[in-house]
Amino acid sequence: MTAQESGTTAAGTEALRERLLASLVTARDRTTLLTSCVEDPDLTAQHSPLMSPLVWDLAHIGNQEELWLLRNVGGREAMRPDIDVLYDAFEHPRSERPSLPLLPPEEARKYAAEVRGRALDLLEGADFEGGSRLTEAGFAFGMIAQHEQQHDETMLITHQLRTGPAALTAPAHEPVPPYSGPAEVLVPGGPFTMGTSTEPWALDNERPAHVREVAPFWIDTVPVTNAAYQAFIADGGYDTERWWTPEGWAHVRRNSLKAPLYWRREGNQWLRRRFGVTEVVPPEEPVLHVCWYEADAYARWAGRRLPTEAEWEKAARHDPVTGRSTRYPWGDADPGPEHANLGQRHLSPAPVGSYPAGRSPLGVGQLIGDVWEWTSSDLEPYPGFAAFPYREYSEVFFGPEYKVMRGGSFAVDAVACRGTFRNWDYPIRRQIFAGFRTARSESA
Repeated sequence: MTAQESGTTAAGTEALRERLLASLVTARDRTTLLTSCVEDPDLTAQHSPLMSPLVWDLAHIGNQEELWLLRNVGGREAMRPDIDVLYDAFEHPRSERPSLPLLPPEEARKYAAEVRGRALDLLEGADFEGGSRLTEAGFAFGMIAQHEQQHDETMLITHQLRTGPAALTAPAHEPVPPYSGPAEVLVPGGPFTMGTSTEPWALDNERPAHVREVAPFWIDTVPVTNAAYQAFIADGGYDTERWWTPEGWAHVRRNSLKAPLYWRREGNQWLRRRFGVTEVVPPEEPVLHVCWYEADAYARWAGRRLPTEAEWEKAARHDPVTGRSTRYPWGDADPGPEHANLGQRHLSPAPVGSYPAGRSPLGVGQLIGDVWEWTSSDLEPYPGFAAFPYREYSEVFFGPEYKVMRGGSFAVDAVACRGTFRNWDYPIRRQIFAGFRTARSESA
């Protein structure tokens, strides 16, 4: 190796180290915000049986960081082996976690901070080449940054569920003209590369890259809006059985669903509760807090359907001019504030038509950020899938119980969001930041 090559390698290593440090710090700053904006009783309370107490998430973040960075990468002795079982997400369902002997808020903060200090010391001297697969390209550090941001989104969901005065603030969206572009675009048929084998911090369910054949289809250029969804409600959508799957219709009847979660009718208008504030439902925003059954029923009512996961990814990544699959709809560059509504910069989706710099080559907008988008697909492994670094991240969820969401929401940080990223949940879930867009086959 020449001196020049050595210097280039060293510079690349330091750039990677700085990127990892920035990702970890950004995540911890957000965790601190989400756990310091309320008093301790709100941290220890369970605001919904669907969610953990906020203090559980805080200590779980520290415990996972200790497990993977300090113990697995650094070979260190366990700091608090006695609490491992308390913060094992598979050991105790969320509804039971308040009854566990959890670390109180101040102790949880100190534990997470001590783990972080040791992890940053480890990062400072980490070797990203020639070691284990965990350390290659800083994967374990990137995985932990993603894990913390995923729990930050979970904690933001808990903040939305809690009652009481507003505890979080964020700037309003920049006004945009009403969207006047085409309602849908044709995505050409043919093969494309789905998934990735090269994205260094991609998680196991995104791998490996493989070729998918997709028939030509039309897809909405923007997510379905609140105004469009209100038309579905006004037309008796929740009272008309033929729009619903049998399971969906049973769910609607059993739970008396009439509108998205947090909506209520008052006089001639729809209101919603958003992070402690009651406001008129903005007609131009993507609809939010709808379950898969609701998204599927709306699509049927509109004479359309939900896109498959492969269709969604082709619309988001395929460049018809070059034939390449890019990292994001706008290309390979990391997301910037001009591309997408990410990272809790705002506390709601942006009006449709926002972020024109983030559109795909075919003109499909807001595929990244704003709302998770339900697809019609079950969560299944890609051909050649291999669980790494533990099977509980993805493998145990494969099957027809879970539906795939793509794209990320306003609550997702860029480190945990890319064109290949896959999310999933039960088709009944509404507390998550999920919306949708629709599609149709070319011949439909």
